[in-house]
Amino acid sequence: MQIWGIVNVTPDSFSDGGRFLEAARAIAHGEALAADGAHVLDIGGESTRPGAAPVGHAEEIDRVVPVLEGLAAALPEMILSIDTRHAAVADAALGAGATIVNDVSGAADPAMLDVVARHGAGLVLMHMRGTPETMQSEPAYDDVTAEVAAYLEARAHAALAAGVDAARVWIDPGIGFGKTLDHNLTLLRDLEAFVRMGRPVLLGASRKSFLGSLTGQTEAADRLAGSLACALRALEAGVAAVRVHDVRETRDILAVFTQIR
Repeated sequence: MQIWGIVNVTPDSFSDGGRFLEAARAIAHGEALAADGAHVLDIGGESTRPGAAPVGHAEEIDRVVPVLEGLAAALPEMILSIDTRHAAVADAALGAGATIVNDVSGAADPAMLDVVARHGAGLVLMHMRGTPETMQSEPAYDDVTAEVAAYLEARAHAALAAGVDAARVWIDPGIGFGKTLDHNLTLLRDLEAFVRMGRPVLLGASRKSFLGSLTGQTEAADRLAGSLACALRALEAGVAAVRVHDVRETRDILAVFTQIR
């Protein structure tokens, strides 16, 4: 299973907002995550935490492009992903060294699929109910697993119709994005349902607030144990990759568990 390391070039991300807003610090952080064992570095310039306000495209581009260019130069063998829901940002990032677009909106921007197809890039389609500003306003589902799976299948078909390489389309159930605690737990229990869809699955549960609800850890940085539990569940279910803040610890627990198993 791959480990995707998170590089937040933002002032307000829920866990490490502001720590890596300066390009040089973000590049150094990416290099450290690579040394810790990351297979992919996922660079984002807009926070999508609950309640987050959108960022202008120009500002988002100004944040991520220098980091992508710096990491592409420093780590020429590393796979770089751009975490964005905006086609203009994706276009600039793919020109600066990224080869994957990780889109939390499921490619809601009408131009996104064309941009990805034109660059021959990979695409992660995530499920989110609403927008970051509204997604946690009383989310409700009749059957969360079935509804999320149906949405992701429809978005994957749209990507293929737009010319995105079928082998490079990933799905992500969107833990914490328009879901209650019970919804998140149900999706984690049902991960095999997403794996059976036949597309690589990316899981992003690292340090999220639902883990704090379960453990009592109010600070995101204190949710490592819960994050590792989710990584083991992902491995058990056959998920292709986990997106995490704590690469070294995730690498170690997966290595030990794999050998035991």
